[in-house]
Amino acid sequence: MADHAISLAKEAVLKVSGDLPEGTPKIKGYDFNQGVDLQALLDSYITTGFQASSLGLAIQEINLMIEKRLEPVDEGAGKGSDDHRSKSGCTIFLGYTSNLISSGVRESIRYLVEHKMVDVIVSTAGGIEEDLIKCLAHTYLGEFSLLGKDLRQMGVNRIGNLLVPNDNYCKFEDWLMPILDQLLLEQNTQGTRWTPSKMIHRLGKEINNTESVCYWAYKNNIPVFSPALTDGSLGDMLYFHSYKSPGLVLDIVEGKSSVVAAERDPHAPRLNVDFLSDIRRINSQAVFAKRTGMIILGGGLIKHHICNSNLMRNGADHTVFVNTGQEFDGSDSGARPDEAVSWGKIKADSKPVKVYADASLVFPLIVAQTFALHADKLIAGRKTD
Repeated sequence: MADHAISLAKEAVLKVSGDLPEGTPKIKGYDFNQGVDLQALLDSYITTGFQASSLGLAIQEINLMIEKRLEPVDEGAGKGSDDHRSKSGCTIFLGYTSNLISSGVRESIRYLVEHKMVDVIVSTAGGIEEDLIKCLAHTYLGEFSLLGKDLRQMGVNRIGNLLVPNDNYCKFEDWLMPILDQLLLEQNTQGTRWTPSKMIHRLGKEINNTESVCYWAYKNNIPVFSPALTDGSLGDMLYFHSYKSPGLVLDIVEGKSSVVAAERDPHAPRLNVDFLSDIRRINSQAVFAKRTGMIILGGGLIKHHICNSNLMRNGADHTVFVNTGQEFDGSDSGARPDEAVSWGKIKADSKPVKVYADASLVFPLIVAQTFALHADKLIAGRKTD
């Protein structure tokens, strides 16, 4: 009886292994006996395991985007207007949430836009305004543990462990209000229809600061989409502007609200922001692309907006998500790439990667191993174009 029990235990503990697929990577980390070689250290991540390996796979996937991006495009290929026709072998969509612009990740994003390494940008209202505000005043390092009631009395706003004096937003109002006046004038005298992307393009021109992401997007004619442009300080300023300029109405969608406003005062000037044109524009960027790649930092609106535009082409060819969200609450923010495959937003035969990490930790490393590593080729390709 005892012998039988021991035999069963040995069989359970010492179960014979089957063969793993040929070529399965072996786990091995970086050996510091080789000295400090940051390039080799990052190269070793892919065989380190856990999220280090996910980071390594993300780097591989983005380098594949770059490789495809550098492939020549047949001038006669594709349909659509010149604004939408693919001009590179892989159209790269970059999405990021506002907190990353508030942080030092802004400089990594600005680098990509400055050198025209991405083609389409989607961000939140905060991702636009914080970029502009940082040209007017500084954001500071604080602590996560600072008490909200004390900071409120000081007139200081906290974003994680970042501190933003409320005076920054006062400076933003002083800068923005005359521009809104000018936008309204151009609408009424020239018939300009302002979309969020056109407004952001104009703000990038007006800020005229080389530290700004929006400035370089303007200079390089990279469209920046923000479908919730009113959800932040920009919305606050548009609200204040509607009182500062009598009769001014912001129409999110030209519909019933416009009719009601016209009935109230048919001669009142109205600043109309046309969101429908931006939907056509971003979807066309995906539809007429030879291939597409998505790099999405964070979740929520920016993640869904980019993925949904790629649904129009039956899915992106290359995908990298970087966020800390979990899928267990059913949110789109935390959803793994495979959920997007089920919707047709990522191609079924692609190899999407999700890195579960704070983007402030990993995105500068990703840029170092991808876009910055291949900067010479990317910039040379841009000059050729």
